[in-house]
Amino acid sequence: MTKVKEASTNQLNKQLALNVCPVTYTLGKIGGRWKPIIIYNLLEGTRRYSELKRLIPAISEKMLIQQLKQLEADGLIQRKSFPVVPPFVEYSLTGSGKALQKVLEAMVSWANSERAPFHSGG
Repeated sequence: MTKVKEASTNQLNKQLALNVCPVTYTLGKIGGRWKPIIIYNLLEGTRRYSELKRLIPAISEKMLIQQLKQLEADGLIQRKSFPVVPPFVEYSLTGSGKALQKVLEAMVSWANSERAPFHSGG
């Protein structure tokens, strides 16, 4: 992967947008395909890695690990590792992560009112 040039105009503009625009800041933390789904699945409480993988079957293991690390680095989730064999790891939301509940519920409500009903079968 190419190293990001921190002093580039693009990076400076990105930092400015993150600091000035609250929507950009929020999307920087929870944007993308998987982060909102991971957070949504943690709203009900602590989950093991295997539970998250089962709840989000379309995500690859590599992507799930990457997204969990980013969410942890951003202070939205916490990872608790137990020193046993086999390894036992749990993920839960931090206070900051829990504060996103209303945001995600609003997204669900909006989607349910906007999208066409799903019909299975012919």
